[in-house]
Amino acid sequence: MAKLILSMDSTVLKDIPLTKERTTIGRKPHNDIQIDNLAISGEHAVVITILNDSFLEDMGSTNGTFVNGQSVKKHFLQNGDTIELGKYRLKYVSEVPQQTSNADFEKTMILRPGAAQKPAEPAVAPAPQPSTPSPAAAPATPAASAAPAAALPLGAIQILSGGNAGKELELTKTLTTLGKPGVQVAVIARRPHGYFITHVEGANFPVINGKMIDAQAHELQDHDVIELAGVKMEFFLKT
Repeated sequence: MAKLILSMDSTVLKDIPLTKERTTIGRKPHNDIQIDNLAISGEHAVVITILNDSFLEDMGSTNGTFVNGQSVKKHFLQNGDTIELGKYRLKYVSEVPQQTSNADFEKTMILRPGAAQKPAEPAVAPAPQPSTPSPAAAPATPAASAAPAAALPLGAIQILSGGNAGKELELTKTLTTLGKPGVQVAVIARRPHGYFITHVEGANFPVINGKMIDAQAHELQDHDVIELAGVKMEFFLKT
């Protein structure tokens, strides 16, 4: 299990296991990690943990969030990374192999006209198949032939409203972020047993099929309608 080690002036204050999907950091008492210092914003940053991966998101703090001396807005955490908040340090420690990378996390879809990454096209079923992990390439054996039946179908998002209506984004990465930075952002995680959406940024949480979700990860079902940052989109599984 990953954890954060809070310290100040080389003195370790406490260890915080990352047992929750969302671990908030800030000056206000409701935060999971409260740092009572005027250099820290009331709601400074959040760490999202999905399986063995954790990533850090600055929540629009006044003085900024730094990792290993570099200012960041969002950052995929690697073992040994040090988050710097004023005089305080949070060292990220993870002893398990991580499943993704900054490149995966940085695949962000900004919901404004012309920014969607792939236009909708007539069905071309064979096109997405090479990018979908599949054991089918292995020599045919009883075990290999049974594996594709359990493989997770490739998920995708199609925009239903706004300037991007009709455009499509395939969810090929481990983590795909959606939304408008500074307004509302969510992340869709591709897990072995399904796709899950988690709120990252914004006062309002995503709405699924007309119902607002909470802070925990929500499993997406085929043809769920997502409302995020004023845009409606449909999640579906490709076959």
